[in-house]
Amino acid sequence: MVLSKTSSESDVSVHSTFASRYVRTSLPRFKMPEESIPKEAAYQIINDELMLDGNPRLNLASFVTTWMEPECDKLIMASINKNYVDMDEYPVTTELQNRCVNMIAHLFNAPLEENEAAVGVGTVGSSEAIMLAGLAFKRKWQNKRKQEGKPFDKPNIVTGANVQVCWEKFARYFEVELKEVKLSEGYYVMDPKKAVDLVDENTICVAAILGSTLNGEFEDVKTLNDLLVEKNKETGWDTPIHVDAASGGFIAPFIYPELVWDFRLPLVKSINVSGHKYGLVYAGIGWAVWRSKEDLPEELIFHINYLGADQPTFTLNFSKGSSQVIAQYYQLIRLGYEGYKNVMENCRDNMIVLKEGLEKMGRFNIVSKEDGVPLVAFTLKDHTNFDEFQISDLLRRFGWIVPAYSMPPDAQHITVLRVVIREDFSRTLAERLVADVEKVLHELDTLAARIRLISSTSNVTISEEVVKNNGQVVATKKSALETQREITAVWKKFVLERKKLNDKMNGVC
Repeated sequence: MVLSKTSSESDVSVHSTFASRYVRTSLPRFKMPEESIPKEAAYQIINDELMLDGNPRLNLASFVTTWMEPECDKLIMASINKNYVDMDEYPVTTELQNRCVNMIAHLFNAPLEENEAAVGVGTVGSSEAIMLAGLAFKRKWQNKRKQEGKPFDKPNIVTGANVQVCWEKFARYFEVELKEVKLSEGYYVMDPKKAVDLVDENTICVAAILGSTLNGEFEDVKTLNDLLVEKNKETGWDTPIHVDAASGGFIAPFIYPELVWDFRLPLVKSINVSGHKYGLVYAGIGWAVWRSKEDLPEELIFHINYLGADQPTFTLNFSKGSSQVIAQYYQLIRLGYEGYKNVMENCRDNMIVLKEGLEKMGRFNIVSKEDGVPLVAFTLKDHTNFDEFQISDLLRRFGWIVPAYSMPPDAQHITVLRVVIREDFSRTLAERLVADVEKVLHELDTLAARIRLISSTSNVTISEEVVKNNGQVVATKKSALETQREITAVWKKFVLERKKLNDKMNGVC
């Protein structure tokens, strides 16, 4: 009797995943596999492929939080299976969301009485919050136009060309004309005067950005408010303002408390903010807050009765996780005003360290402002030999993800690099990034010099390769492909030399 089994038929649980057949086949890409695989193999194979992703902590392109305290991680995992929409099943989670809304509304100076509840909602991010705020403005404008017997089929919204793409999505999805104030070189935010000039009777609101995605600058909401107040008086309109504070809403109250941009201004009717940016929560949470109940049309709100109480709900999504709401509440009570202030001050200080380090090189113009979102946006002074995209590409060799992009109209000829300073970006990392930028510049300078040398050598070679053949002069000129191959060979040699040098410095044999 044969009791043994072949290796392919034996229990896979006794084998290493890498000794199994599951690593000898490619992962499915288009169709679900016919057969199951062991959980260990599924985990290992997917985990291995994910290693090719960038390091979130070194992703300096993103404003989104990439680190939280272990205690908050535990709360997140404990509530990962709670569906937020089941309010009757999870009333405490709903209460925590309401507490967050109230705290944020007070932070933004909403005109609330002592025990008055704020009007707001948690969302999956600022994109959903902006959609909801835009819908409220559109519906309120339509209702007023209907009452006045005027056309209500051509609403528009005024923004700067520097707005995030979610504003374009809102305009397209909900059929609202988007009027953009164009940018100009040296002025990369919306000009309040130009914005007010674009306002007409069909404008549902003007959107101001507290923290431009492009360079972190705060737009002048107070000047916009004052100019719009005057225009409303002259025309009889009541055009309001929405503040997109996705990035700056959790910054300005703590380190620029004297800046007037929020509900202290009478025309600011709603504000959105991203909890997953400088609210210091992992991706998946945003907030929309309204000045008062009158600014959110009742017909947009659905009401749910549970445990004898009325729970209004106004969202685009239905099911969503509860963990990010709970994490936001944790941060608000864990850090408090003092903690958030310390975090934002640290971010600003590390931003200044990076900015000064780049300025000392003498190779860059800084296009970001010190007062604003803590980031550094910079552009090359000289584009003769290389550009910002090449710098961005080479920085990835050191692990850094630093985006390069062109500005919107009418400043599209300007290309910048941008580094976002988040809570987990320390001064040591800032100094290391400066050193790595210097290395990249040196490599690009060296490469440019060698390419120029090849070009000059090629010209000499062409003139020397003139020979006589039966009394006739024949010139044997190198083809473009041959020249390119020479340049490629020099580049490969250069990279190999640098690799050997780096290995030597790192002690690698």
